[in-house]
Amino acid sequence: MAQDFERIYSSIENYGIVPEIRTDGAEPAFVAQALYSAGLGVAGIIFETDKTQEAAKAAGKISAALPEMLLVAGNVASIDQAKAAADSGAVAAVVSAGCNEDVASFCAESGMPPIIGCGFDEIEALCARDAKFIVPAKADEKNIPEYLSHGSVIACSADFGLRGGSSHEGIKELAVRAVRQMLGFDLAHVVINCENSEQAERDSGRVEAIFGLEKTDSGATFSNADILHFTKQKSYGKNGQIAIRSNFIDRAVFYLKRAGRQFIEESARFDAEGRLASIYLDNIIGGFAIKLVRK
Repeated sequence: MAQDFERIYSSIENYGIVPEIRTDGAEPAFVAQALYSAGLGVAGIIFETDKTQEAAKAAGKISAALPEMLLVAGNVASIDQAKAAADSGAVAAVVSAGCNEDVASFCAESGMPPIIGCGFDEIEALCARDAKFIVPAKADEKNIPEYLSHGSVIACSADFGLRGGSSHEGIKELAVRAVRQMLGFDLAHVVINCENSEQAERDSGRVEAIFGLEKTDSGATFSNADILHFTKQKSYGKNGQIAIRSNFIDRAVFYLKRAGRQFIEESARFDAEGRLASIYLDNIIGGFAIKLVRK
């Protein structure tokens, strides 16, 4: 059971965002389809106190329409709600409303991983050993990278269905924007392949002369302000490499693979802590290999 719990926790953490689906808004299955088309294969069904059975039924309908979607029950405040979630047969995990030991114990005994749902500022007060948290993102999702940097937070919740209205494209657009905000792709540096060390030093010197960006010998390359790197011998790509960095490189790899992108697995490099530091995509753009790096 512990392995199953860790697998579900890991899946939720990979997505990083758990969109909320409510029974009093747009049709839940419709919202789920829009979210799934945006690349989000996880969603939280909100269990309101007076709409527990409606939420359980909605979970069942979504699971029937999208069996590959990971569903969690959100805002669960009682054992009765947790039991309704379990009885639906569609819910993989339960997010309690705050720290509720009775709900957590019931879920653990029922084979559903318990997760604490609370505001980010409440984590330290509630923090139990090895507890997992899902916290609500702000409306513009700009705080998601900060919240996910907390070791106990496995995901942020967000209500795209409420803000996106009844429009499939509106919900999808909000979800896609939030994922991009979370991953935070931007340009790290550019590597230009040179034939030899002499050419690399000469070209780096030209950049220094024109722009005042100091030339440094970095070992395998001559570099200018860590923006441009001139290789002393050719490496990946005909012309060189473009390095794109992400707030969360592991999540970035997960999402890109879901989108059908392939990676050169043997190119993966890891830091001293064993974390993925960089990896090349199996793509060439303009003669440049594309490298994903950790911020």
